[in-house]
Amino acid sequence: MNYPLLRNLRVIESSAFVAAPLAGMALAQFGADVVRVDLIGGGIDYGRLPMAPGGRSLYWTGLNKHKRSIAIDIRRPEGRELLRALVTAAGPQGGVLLTNIGTPWLSHASLAAQRADLISCTITGNGDGSSALDYTVNAATGFPAMTGGGSVEAPVNHVLPAWDIACAYQAAFAVTAAVVQRRETGAGAELRLALSDVAFSTLANLGMLAEAELLGQDRAPLGNHIYGAFGRDFGTLDGQRIMVAGVSASQWAGLCAACELGPVTTAMDEATRFAAREAIAASVADWCARRPLAEIERVFAQHKVCWGLYRTVTDLLANDPRVSTRNPVFEQIDTPGVGTHRTAGSPVRIAGVARSATPPAPWLGQHTEAVLSEVLGLGSAAIGQLFDAGVVAGPERDPYRQPSH
Repeated sequence: MNYPLLRNLRVIESSAFVAAPLAGMALAQFGADVVRVDLIGGGIDYGRLPMAPGGRSLYWTGLNKHKRSIAIDIRRPEGRELLRALVTAAGPQGGVLLTNIGTPWLSHASLAAQRADLISCTITGNGDGSSALDYTVNAATGFPAMTGGGSVEAPVNHVLPAWDIACAYQAAFAVTAAVVQRRETGAGAELRLALSDVAFSTLANLGMLAEAELLGQDRAPLGNHIYGAFGRDFGTLDGQRIMVAGVSASQWAGLCAACELGPVTTAMDEATRFAAREAIAASVADWCARRPLAEIERVFAQHKVCWGLYRTVTDLLANDPRVSTRNPVFEQIDTPGVGTHRTAGSPVRIAGVARSATPPAPWLGQHTEAVLSEVLGLGSAAIGQLFDAGVVAGPERDPYRQPSH
């Protein structure tokens, strides 16, 4: 489900992997016309795992909902000029590029020479333009050395591409801010975001760089404890596993009342209960181990305890109402080549603004003719010549066979 707030904006996206495509999808979920440009036959992420039984990438289709698709052979000079023309096309809604492809012919300076009010947003690995991925940047943040029982010698990586995700939403925000500025002043903007800058600035914002600099210490791994407060995982009598958190004063009071921890424990401030976490956890673990999940759930609800049940994704899908279609964020869509499945629109809930249904990810090149006609004003003869020359391609329904025009 999506919103029409950016309906007068067109973004040309030339990208791969997570950060740039997710940024484009975020803009599309707020109504922007995001035109994704791919190589004919698909780029390096077009067939990335996991794959649907029909042969389409669930990864690619998940990140490219609500977009239009055009297939161009940008390895050829004619294809590059076509992409440059799409980016710099006249009109107040256009002139916006989102990319993680660092190449001179797609640079801001070269494009701004054709359109002075151009807005470009380029995502890189490092600030100097050198290569990095979420996985390599995360290694330098220190998190793998403090996650679970990790250390520098035996790091514990996590599967969530956190810096890609954070970078994506920062990029979408930056593009929107630049568009607002352009509408007010007429000026374009060159925006550059590096994954490593996003990651390391987050360390600074969370006080972790200052902790190392001013206190001269690295944060020790804490297993599944929450740093600086109280929280940990516990087992139930019937073999379930739950995560319990007592961070705020009300959460802590509710947990103490539910687990009968007594007035002395209840009176502890945040730092004190963090210092006493092992002793407190032993009491909570004993309380949970003597009760089945259903009883714990009832008592926790009575005392407004903050907690969650550990699930697999299939368990979540089958049993958690927060990802059901009763939640307006989620809906069932039919993605061609994939089938009918649950998906999410924008997670933002805006009071008084109606949501629209989420269009599924397009076939590769599904909108090639329409985009060339609408954005560049090309006639059918000119478009036909581009198809015949192999500069562009139409909808590719079989990932192993390119249909003729």
